[in-house]
Amino acid sequence: MSFERVCALSDLPDSGALRVELSDIDIAVVRFEGDIYAIEDQCSHAEVPLSEGDVEEFHGAPTIECWLHGSCFDLRTGEPTNPPATEPVPVYPVRVEGEDVYVDTEADAAADGRLPHAASN
Repeated sequence: MSFERVCALSDLPDSGALRVELSDIDIAVVRFEGDIYAIEDQCSHAEVPLSEGDVEEFHGAPTIECWLHGSCFDLRTGEPTNPPATEPVPVYPVRVEGEDVYVDTEADAAADGRLPHAASN
């Protein structure tokens, strides 16, 4: 595992996403109902930034919506929850230490069953 500091908790909206541009990938760091998630910041259908979409619950799942065509992606797994997207988006493990948010972009959190980090406010 290779966690990298991506932002401070205070940089994140209370319920929403922050685009973080790393050297090899852009991710959306998302806060929803106290949990912090990291997902690749590109819709698998239309290649637009997911960080510009709404964060909400969709059929019981925390999701981020692609603003262009309305596909939602489960923040826990990256799976699309509705069309037109049919392919998942990578999600990454998150660790919060104090006020700093760290993400491991070398691992896929959905692949090994890790859950998001619950942020303590």
